[in-house]
Amino acid sequence: MKKHFHVKRETVDGYLFILAAMVIFLVFTIYPMVSAVTTSLKDYRPFGSEWVGAANYKAAVGNALFLKSVKNTLVYTVATVPVSLAISFIVALLIMPFKRKTQSLFKALYYMPAVASGVATSVVWLWIYNSAPSGLFNQIMSILHLPAQNWLSSSRTAMLSLIIMSLLGGHGTHIITYIAALMGIDSSYFEAADIDGASFFQKVWYVVLPLCKPTTLFLLVTGFINSFQVFMNAYMMTGGGPDNNTTMIGLLIFNNAFVYGKYGLACAEAIILACLIACMTAVQFRVMGDNVEY
Repeated sequence: MKKHFHVKRETVDGYLFILAAMVIFLVFTIYPMVSAVTTSLKDYRPFGSEWVGAANYKAAVGNALFLKSVKNTLVYTVATVPVSLAISFIVALLIMPFKRKTQSLFKALYYMPAVASGVATSVVWLWIYNSAPSGLFNQIMSILHLPAQNWLSSSRTAMLSLIIMSLLGGHGTHIITYIAALMGIDSSYFEAADIDGASFFQKVWYVVLPLCKPTTLFLLVTGFINSFQVFMNAYMMTGGGPDNNTTMIGLLIFNNAFVYGKYGLACAEAIILACLIACMTAVQFRVMGDNVEY
């Protein structure tokens, strides 16, 4: 006896509604990922590519410049992400006591740099770091009777300059996210802390930080991912110099693909980068995700 399967009209309508999104996801996300994996296994040429297996991966791992770019990216990430979260959390705490309109004003002001073009922001920072006396930082050094510095062309200060640029740049997204998390904390926790005679810092340490842990974990994971993919800062500010001291993985992948035409090697490096990000994300969830307060 044959069974007849009837598909509900609501099910068909649901699939039709998500069809456009699924097509876009398949074409612009899944297909490029599969293409990158297959290209990483080839000596890619526009005409007549050859399969080389894991040769591109071996070349990437055995390349001193790739290893240096991993080190540079790791240093940049460790120096910027935790400090950026700390700054954003402190600023969010300072904004919270104000009235809603004043909070909105501060949130808009802090978020404005995130709206600006990355190229335009880099141009401003190029003026700030200008090695000539007209550069803002060198003007400050002159006021303090200190020698001018070649901020972006010296191996001693180039990476530090990129880190300072990141830390003094926009924290708007993090601040707004932390404010939303702080507003979601029930007032009864603070009332109980007041009854116990807790100080402001004790409330922050024993109440606010544990209840904001899910938000901190989210911002930490996304911050590490974005930082490991950083490209614009190094490309616009230093070009990876001097002596490749600011060459990040993203910049190296870009150069191999679009400057030297080594698409197979660039895809292999991109796959390795994705694996590194996945491993670091797993470690962060393992370390911070166990005792999350909701």
